[in-house]
Amino acid sequence: MINVAACGKGIARTLYAIVSGRRWCKVRTVPLTCRKQLAIPLLALLYSCIGLSPALATQGFALRVVSSRPDTVSGGDALVRLTSQGGSVWTAKLNGTDATRAFHPVEGSQDSLALLSGLKLGKNILEIRVGGSVKSRIEIINYPLSGPIFSGPHQQPFVCQTEAFGLGVAQDANCNVKTLVRYYYKPTHPESPDFAATWSKALQVLIHGAVPGLPTGYKPYDPEHPPTDVAQTTTSEGHKVPYIVRWEMGVINRSIYDVRFLSQPGQPLPTPFTGHTAGWNGRLVYGFGGGCGAAYRQGSLWSQASDEAVLAEGYAVVGSTLNIFGNDCNDVLSAETLSMVKEHFIKAFGEPVHTIGWGGSGGAMQQHLIAQNYPGLLDGIIPYVSFPDIVTYVPSTSDCGLLVRAFDKSREPWTDEQKSAATGFVTWRVCPPPGNGFAVSARSCNPAIPKEATYDPVDRPKGARCDIYDNEITVYGRDPKTGFARRPLDNVGVQYGLVALNAGKITPEQFVELNEQAGGYDIDGNLVDSRTETDAETLRQMYQHGLVLTGGGGLPQVPIIDWRWYSDDMADNHDSFRSFVTRARLKAANGTAANQVILIDSRDHTTVMTVNAFSDPDPKTSRFARRERDLVGWMDHWLDNIAADRAAGTAAEKVARDKPSDLADACWAPEGNKIAGDVFGPGGKCSQMYPQHGDPRIAAGGPFTDDVVKCALKPIAASDYTQPLSSDQLERLKAVFPHGVCDYSRPGLGHETTSTTWQRYPSGG
Repeated sequence: MINVAACGKGIARTLYAIVSGRRWCKVRTVPLTCRKQLAIPLLALLYSCIGLSPALATQGFALRVVSSRPDTVSGGDALVRLTSQGGSVWTAKLNGTDATRAFHPVEGSQDSLALLSGLKLGKNILEIRVGGSVKSRIEIINYPLSGPIFSGPHQQPFVCQTEAFGLGVAQDANCNVKTLVRYYYKPTHPESPDFAATWSKALQVLIHGAVPGLPTGYKPYDPEHPPTDVAQTTTSEGHKVPYIVRWEMGVINRSIYDVRFLSQPGQPLPTPFTGHTAGWNGRLVYGFGGGCGAAYRQGSLWSQASDEAVLAEGYAVVGSTLNIFGNDCNDVLSAETLSMVKEHFIKAFGEPVHTIGWGGSGGAMQQHLIAQNYPGLLDGIIPYVSFPDIVTYVPSTSDCGLLVRAFDKSREPWTDEQKSAATGFVTWRVCPPPGNGFAVSARSCNPAIPKEATYDPVDRPKGARCDIYDNEITVYGRDPKTGFARRPLDNVGVQYGLVALNAGKITPEQFVELNEQAGGYDIDGNLVDSRTETDAETLRQMYQHGLVLTGGGGLPQVPIIDWRWYSDDMADNHDSFRSFVTRARLKAANGTAANQVILIDSRDHTTVMTVNAFSDPDPKTSRFARRERDLVGWMDHWLDNIAADRAAGTAAEKVARDKPSDLADACWAPEGNKIAGDVFGPGGKCSQMYPQHGDPRIAAGGPFTDDVVKCALKPIAASDYTQPLSSDQLERLKAVFPHGVCDYSRPGLGHETTSTTWQRYPSGG
């Protein structure tokens, strides 16, 4: 029997709840789209009442937090999507309170979207109910907008630098300020740039952390007095729009962030509910900066003018000071900041179609490690002048200091060619002068940190230590023997110059004396006569926490375009072999590196060593800007192919097979012509034009993966040396290496391929 009265009351209540609650439409205006939305729950209730389709009332529901992972929400709100198959009447409950009215339909589907605010710190429960039955449930963990979420306790002390960015005085210890929005534009007839002034200004920004001004040739846009000389640009979607950039700056996770995209004042901004606009193509390019330094401060925001090339194409460009390794060499904090800044962007403007990483040197390290350890934050990465990670790079430069000191102290004369052979670089002059080692000195603090807050072994033993290990102590952990951070730095058993000796480039006496004089670093990063040694627990934590790029984790599922300009012969530490080290690690971990493409430019072709490369964003005249635009476009195409691939296969298989047909390993000759083919090894034109070299560990016989932090040892054997060593020289070597020398036929001690992702660090600090 049908209870008509009950059904009638139910229909009436449903209609009243929908309309009076303004769930979809206003009371007196019911447009066609709204009537369609009303029809779904009303029909479902009718069908349920008369028994035609009882299943409609129990259709499946799925909740998804769009703005971030559900366990990494920040700022008290979250963008949530509800997917349902059918027309059941449902209600949403957030922590037991009705939240149904927060949901709005997504055009073209039966999904609904809600920006849920008022989340309490910690656990929040969102439920979708039909009648008294819970059909979907999700747990949302909310954190403060100042963080931290998973990087561990906040670093102290911490210097706010908001005033330098024109954001005013920080309102609290977490450096919070009012968000600033301004606009700038490209004029139809830009002034010719003063290259010398631009370069000087850029250096000041980089060194002193001043706020970056407008790109050269651009002007401030005053909405109250709109200029009449605004240029036009055509986006990647074919929309012709005014070249006006909305520039937003604020503070998230104690970091100064900026968000830029094309938008004309007075016109609607993109939102999660309306989709992207003509000026934003729906794609996000997230920038990462280079260098490597300890933080204890917000740092500078280094925005390259070349980003204008992708802004002009309609991409949104986003970054923050804590995504610049020169400000804070902490890849976990970088991942956390990326997560929070991207979350803010999504809640304000909508979910990007793709998020593409872009950045060089230390910025490349961040992209590699985030893709490996925190998959999902970046869909594709474009590291340029890349390194795999900071842990395995530091020995290159710290060994340099040891070798240069040994050259200086040597009784044997050394030619430049011999020094270069012993270091493994194309020229030994890439090595800095002997002294405190790069990134391992506890006293190399930025001048912005008050001296009275920094470490001194006598006067301030509890002050801030500015080596990379103490900077990331929440991840490395604390060494109980020293009270400082664990330090994965080791050169026990390393026979410097072994390859050069066996190739006949240095003499046995030079080889022996080099290793006698090399020494190591003490806990404060000072040069000492003894070798540096780490321990098994440090190695275990290092690999377990993904501090080394091993090629595992999420990395095989992410497309990589590795681009560099060749500068090996310029005493530049951005050696071209680093790209191939990453490839070797991918192959070692996965049997393939099909997700990586390597592209090499000549430095003359990119003009990257000139002011023009950074000050001129016009792709027609700035080759660097043009290359950035092309690389982002290629990555966008690759990601579109992956998204459209509905065939069976793993994520890694799709990345490999969906690579655009015109995207493969290649180089550009100095004349500008592109050469496709083998970019590594003796057989290809590219590798002959741009040969790869090595570093001190590879020159000591280490593997090309360059990932042996601490080697396994073996006894010294005279047969290992193609040039005979005298009995006296062998005895001297045994004194240097009492426990043996590196056996590179075996894996590095503690080595394991990264498997665990999205780790949290509650301790340390």
